[in-house]
Amino acid sequence: MSENLTPMMKQYRKIRSKLPNETILFFRLGDFYEMFYDDAVEASRILDI
Repeated sequence: MSENLTPMMKQYRKIRSKLPNETILFFRLGDFYEMFYDDAVEASRILDI
């Protein structure tokens, strides 16, 4: 079964695939920066939140 990704998430995954694994991608959505998937998990571990 293929994933039905939004255009934004397709863009996120394309950018993320080009970065080293140890990089955390902050993705801008409007006025905010967000992290997804493993980036969010790793950031929460580092920030202890």
